Amino acid sequence: MDARGLATTLAPLLPQGAVITDRQRLRTYECDGLAQYKVIPSLVVLPETAEQVAVVVRACAEHRIPFVARGSGTGLSGGALPHADGVLIVLSRMRAILEVDRDNQRAVVEPGVINLQLSRVTQPDGYYYAPDPSSQQVCSIGGNVAENSGGAHCLKYGFTTGHVTGLELVTPAGDLVEIGGKAPDQPGYDLLGAVVGSEGTLGIATKVIVRLTRTPEAVKTLLAAFPDTDSAGQAVSSIIGAGVIPAAIEMMDALAIEAAEAAVQCGYPQGAGAVLIVELDGAAVEVEHQFDAISEHCNAAGAFEIRIARDDAERALFWKGRKSAFAAVGRISPDYIVQDGVIPRTALPEVLRRISALAADGGVRVANVFHAGDGNLHPLVLFDDAVAGEAEKAEGVSGAIIDLCIEFGGSITGEHGVGSDKAKYMPRMFSEDDLDTMQMVRCAFDPDAISNPGKIFPTPRLCGEVPGRNRGAHPLVEAGRAELF
Repeated sequence: MDARGLATTLAPLLPQGAVITDRQRLRTYECDGLAQYKVIPSLVVLPETAEQVAVVVRACAEHRIPFVARGSGTGLSGGALPHADGVLIVLSRMRAILEVDRDNQRAVVEPGVINLQLSRVTQPDGYYYAPDPSSQQVCSIGGNVAENSGGAHCLKYGFTTGHVTGLELVTPAGDLVEIGGKAPDQPGYDLLGAVVGSEGTLGIATKVIVRLTRTPEAVKTLLAAFPDTDSAGQAVSSIIGAGVIPAAIEMMDALAIEAAEAAVQCGYPQGAGAVLIVELDGAAVEVEHQFDAISEHCNAAGAFEIRIARDDAERALFWKGRKSAFAAVGRISPDYIVQDGVIPRTALPEVLRRISALAADGGVRVANVFHAGDGNLHPLVLFDDAVAGEAEKAEGVSGAIIDLCIEFGGSITGEHGVGSDKAKYMPRMFSEDDLDTMQMVRCAFDPDAISNPGKIFPTPRLCGEVPGRNRGAHPLVEAGRAELF
């Protein structure tokens, strides 16, 4: 039986309208936030309970049909790219906050719960959910778990993995299991750590136990304008080198500022070659003391204007430009590629100069907006796909930026994941032995390789193959089903 054939089997077991076979409706799900790759799935299902997810996965396992889980579809690495011969399991209907345990600072949620929704529910009692991807108004917690998402405040609070204490998981065999719980740590192997960030290759989270964080006593936000990215980068290095760890340090260059102004009129200082948004939170006395030190570091690095948010409204305006940056670039370019590399923050000035040189040599523009505090770069490579050859130029510069990050001892991804987009770069960072060892973990969970196949690893690396042999092209490329435009 193929994926289309499962429709008849699954329809009576799922809510009315939860099985989609119409091609035009299937096209709605052909990509995630990385629109360069598109694949129309054979079948889409929208379960409403964990048991229904398990039913679908068991049917796929019985017939060895590949499946892919999808949340809100905001990912930027092609992690939720469907399989042309598979089932796309969309979890957007599973949006219940099942429990808020304030005494133990825990919440239990379904995977379709929107990130920001949880903070809004818990805020009146003095709690919030700390991980805050820029898409937090629309991205789902299940997707955050799959990609180990970060966000602007991960400098101080860390990534999703530090805020998840337990999961209910549907395994690739269709079994419903529990990993972890409400306790801070569980004895034995760290299976929870393996699953968070595994990009849907080890199973599907159907329930997530998360850690809630107390709302800080004080929050203070500064916007500093600099003549160029070199001086802004120097300010970042000075702040961190002095032992001050803000909640967030974000940087945008002139091109990113131009895009943000066109989109949301954030009112950043005119003539800035770069801006930093620095936010401190914690005890009021500590925040005041550290804030003065940050202002001094910014001034010493060459800031020509420093603004301090007077209230929550002005603070929100500072952040509006940064949080809107990716979408805002659409105002100045019809197409763009979002990269997600990591470098040592002390290398920021040099790497940004090298990126500028790569853009000039490649004949494209690059807008830089990133988590400067932890060196997580998000260069936006701009191009016009209607112009012959521009997409190829942009792809070339994008790949060269990844090589640059590796050259400086960094990583090919900080928070967006590897997905479909960066699988081809994995051998540049890891040896064949490294990749084979990773594959052994994957095969322990998914011996039939049906759970989100074609992601993370650069080849079909099937379970049981001889290491270093039987390696072919990416399965989507091999089947001619990945449309790059």
